[in-house]
Amino acid sequence: MQTIFVQFKCRPGRAYAVADALVGDVEEISEVYSTSGQYDLIAKFYLEDGRDLGHFVTERLQVLEGVSDTFTTVAFKAFGGS
Repeated sequence: MQTIFVQFKCRPGRAYAVADALVGDVEEISEVYSTSGQYDLIAKFYLEDGRDLGHFVTERLQVLEGVSDTFTTVAFKAFGGS
């Protein structure tokens, strides 16, 4: 599995609707949080090995109503936790 984190900048007043759409429509999502700062949300996704990350982000996430920008981070190894 590939793990990616995507930060979302949302149009004004749309962060909760974007979060709801992520949870309801994107099966690869693990969790989503509201954040402060430059971006409104951060979400964790698990993708099958070999899946094209660029296509996933541009065709599944950036097209959600209310999303104005994204920032993607690819994770390599998890340390600790449950």
